[in-house]
Amino acid sequence: MTAANGWDYSVDVLVVGSGNGALTSALCCYEMGAKDVLVIEKADKYGGTSAVSGGGVWIPNNRYAKAAGANDSYEDAKQYLKNTIPAGDVPEEMIDTYLQNAPKMVDFMHERTQMRYVTLAHYPDYYTDVAGGKPGHRSMEPEPVDSALLKGEYDNLTLSHHMMRLFGVIHFTQVEAQMLTARTPGWFGTTFKMILSWMLDVPWMLKSRVARRLCTGSAGIARLRLSMMDRDMPLWLNSAMKELITDDSGKVIGAVVDKHGTTVRVQARKAVILGSGGFEHNQELREKYLPKPTNKEWSAGVRTNTGDGLIEGLKLNAATRLMDGAWWCTTIVTPDEPAPRLSIMEKSLPGSCMVNLQGKRIANESQNYMAYQKKLFEVHDEQTNSCAPMYHIFDARFRRSYIAGPLMTKDTKPDWSIPKKWYEQKFVGKANTIRELALQIGIDPENLAQTVANMNGYAKTGKDTEFQRGDVEYDRYYGDATVTPNPCLAAIDEAPFYAMKVEAGDFGTQGGLVTNPDGSVINEQGDVIAGLYAVGNCSAAILPTYPGPGSTLGPAMTMGYQAAKHITGYQD
Repeated sequence: MTAANGWDYSVDVLVVGSGNGALTSALCCYEMGAKDVLVIEKADKYGGTSAVSGGGVWIPNNRYAKAAGANDSYEDAKQYLKNTIPAGDVPEEMIDTYLQNAPKMVDFMHERTQMRYVTLAHYPDYYTDVAGGKPGHRSMEPEPVDSALLKGEYDNLTLSHHMMRLFGVIHFTQVEAQMLTARTPGWFGTTFKMILSWMLDVPWMLKSRVARRLCTGSAGIARLRLSMMDRDMPLWLNSAMKELITDDSGKVIGAVVDKHGTTVRVQARKAVILGSGGFEHNQELREKYLPKPTNKEWSAGVRTNTGDGLIEGLKLNAATRLMDGAWWCTTIVTPDEPAPRLSIMEKSLPGSCMVNLQGKRIANESQNYMAYQKKLFEVHDEQTNSCAPMYHIFDARFRRSYIAGPLMTKDTKPDWSIPKKWYEQKFVGKANTIRELALQIGIDPENLAQTVANMNGYAKTGKDTEFQRGDVEYDRYYGDATVTPNPCLAAIDEAPFYAMKVEAGDFGTQGGLVTNPDGSVINEQGDVIAGLYAVGNCSAAILPTYPGPGSTLGPAMTMGYQAAKHITGYQD
């Protein structure tokens, strides 16, 4: 890269961010002919929220599903999205673009890079009761990869969330996570093999306490970074975009970058692609756009996601869409842990329920996390029906049988090892009766007693007459098949009883810059902002209702592919 006309650096394409969407954009641009590509990352490690995520990618009719013999079609997928995305929320041309080009993106990346995925045969769509929904094979997760292949770039990788690592050091896949959490048949042998493999890998342990096998989000990012390394593609860390630069016509031609504390001007001869994440850690923007209650400390998105791409786009009069939305998911904000945990699996398991401060349930705890929290916002009222915080209520049987966030199971984290301040801060509670538990953590005791009594009745009949928990296939995915007549319902009746605080969190925002099928950013007048593209959470979501696992990464990667085609003129 050489400086010219006041530029400190000059490249064909500048990519802002280092998540799945950004790195896919960069690799596609390179493979399609724009060889001079620079990726910049604001943080001191690469990967963004993509790396800490479960790494799932929702793409109907992808090559891995087809190879497994999955029965799916474009028509079924289109019908499903038509039935799950409210009319008017997403332009139909964007949905069509996604369904038509996502499988092409997977083929392109599989054939040219080290990107590899595994189809999730039994992970269902999130609305399996809707026409077009499928019981599996639409989502895929990254194939695990050996950390050692990254060589010096391993230390710069953002690892998968600590909740996706056994004892914080052994990564596991999404399939293994479901097995370990619910302790389904085979869980003990799988756990033993994982621990033994880690303990015997002495050469790697001399380098890192974390096991060498990368899974989920970090595996997906590692494979993309390895592909960049094969091509000697640069990635600057500690390099934040401070301002987009335009010419007299309004075309974006570069950016001002704070590189390790030094201001540099980077020319982008062909385009700038924004893949800089959402605004989940910008409390001012949260207060302006998102429903209440809202708090950046409840978000599991990486802390560098403060809306940089959105803010710069707005300066150029970019249009926005879905600004009141996020990838909602209840979170567990454990004292002294580095980031909130997503509360997905534990609240779905039998022998537990979620209640607000009035001691009442909010919705079906086993439904998908987006739908659950949307219901929370509907019923929350600061004065009369506060749902901030909520509490996960369970008994001694549940505590013995299932992993419950940072409480793990009783055999792996005995009660005597629970920090005293967790009780003092009302993060957890423990008592011999439901009423004592309610008083201890500040919940209405009569209502909680009635709620638990109701749950115990539902467990006997197998029918939750209140919220229909366990009635659809997705509910049962994180249930316990050994529990009958409903794998999502069991009695809460064995003392002592426990409570764990849960917040109305998220793992990123979904509202952002409006783009067209080429990934180009559109202004308020409906015109293209020349030279500017956006992918991922800084752009407006294509699958805002989260129809299946991986509904953020699939569109991010696909629109990166679309942007690269438009920038280079490549014909697929």
